[in-house]
Amino acid sequence: MIRTNRTAEADNVREFGVYTKDHLEIISHLRQHGVTTIAMESTGSYWQTLFNALQQAGFDVLLVGGSQTKNVKGRKTDVIDCIWIQKLHSLGLLSGSLLLSDTFQQLRTYYYHRQHLVQQSARYSSKMQKALRLMNIRLDVALNDITGQSGMAVIEAILSGHRETDHLVSLVSDRVKKSRQEIADALQGWWREDRSAEAIAV
Repeated sequence: MIRTNRTAEADNVREFGVYTKDHLEIISHLRQHGVTTIAMESTGSYWQTLFNALQQAGFDVLLVGGSQTKNVKGRKTDVIDCIWIQKLHSLGLLSGSLLLSDTFQQLRTYYYHRQHLVQQSARYSSKMQKALRLMNIRLDVALNDITGQSGMAVIEAILSGHRETDHLVSLVSDRVKKSRQEIADALQGWWREDRSAEAIAV
């Protein structure tokens, strides 16, 4: 919902869609009416793409929380809210929310994505250990980290069909503290193709 203070009718409100072409139409509409500053309410995550598009188009965009734009009691509609927000903004009664710069927003996105990947990696590692333990392959005893270089070399060999204990032991780095015999004992198990497939699936 868009309302400008330069429309022909005092309460004229125009509705737009949510696609990029609609964002471009909004920008064109606002420019046609000489709008330079905009107030919009932050609702869920829907505001973000339009907010960024308006900022990139050169508008001064004020993002306000719902507590600031709360209307008087009574019937509440999107049109009424739109008119009310525009009126408050035209009177200078709204203050914008504190927003991170675009650079910090990108850094935050990367940070949370990395956190998600770390959590997923830990979950998959746990499921892989379980699949190996069910064959009594105790790679987790032989190595501190089965997702390290030696661990992944052994797992890749197992998934490729290798079952020879000597071959698997040879893939483990000499820097591993366990003795060759201890590693060999840990890598001797009861092989099952379904469990191997389960390790691949995770």
